[in-house]
Amino acid sequence: MAIVKKKPSSEVTKNTNIATAQDLLLQLSSTSAEDRRWAARDLADHPGNSAALGARLMVEQDDSVREVILTALTLLGDQTAVATLVDCMRSEDTALRNEAIEAMKQLPDAVAPIMRGLLADDDSDIRIFAVNVLESLRHPEVESWLSQVVEKDPHVNVCATAVDLLGEVGSRSALEPLIRLKTRFTKEPYIQFAADLAIKRILES
Repeated sequence: MAIVKKKPSSEVTKNTNIATAQDLLLQLSSTSAEDRRWAARDLADHPGNSAALGARLMVEQDDSVREVILTALTLLGDQTAVATLVDCMRSEDTALRNEAIEAMKQLPDAVAPIMRGLLADDDSDIRIFAVNVLESLRHPEVESWLSQVVEKDPHVNVCATAVDLLGEVGSRSALEPLIRLKTRFTKEPYIQFAADLAIKRILES
């Protein structure tokens, strides 16, 4: 007679998908990385649990679990999920910051309402990260946001990041902001070079 092996709890969750949100929240704190991974995956089907996923993300050490949590937050895509990703952008963990940026690129509608705030953040690094989000953010205001950065941001590194991207996505309406950028940073060789290159690309496009 064949021996039927009992499935571990994670397999039950994965195959039957009948666990309640409360069950999954308990499983999210399991000592088993596999259980946490499947709990995070299944919580994507339970709106309202972004805060719990975010709290777990901040302490999670297993890369595979962290990846699934980020995917779940992207699928949920609510304000709490976006706020969690912004918190990750402020983390000292470089990998977590980069993962959060990539996740935010997938949420143009959810991120758009907070983008102006991010681009005006007191921390220049956050402003640079926000520009990095714009690189793949499929939203009609991307060019406008970048133009405002090159027009007004006082930090040369933020402007340098923005001007590179503006040369790729900008239209002729970005020409005047780029010219004024050159005037603002006349003693910055890279800004002069990057702005000239962006202007050339736009004129040739």
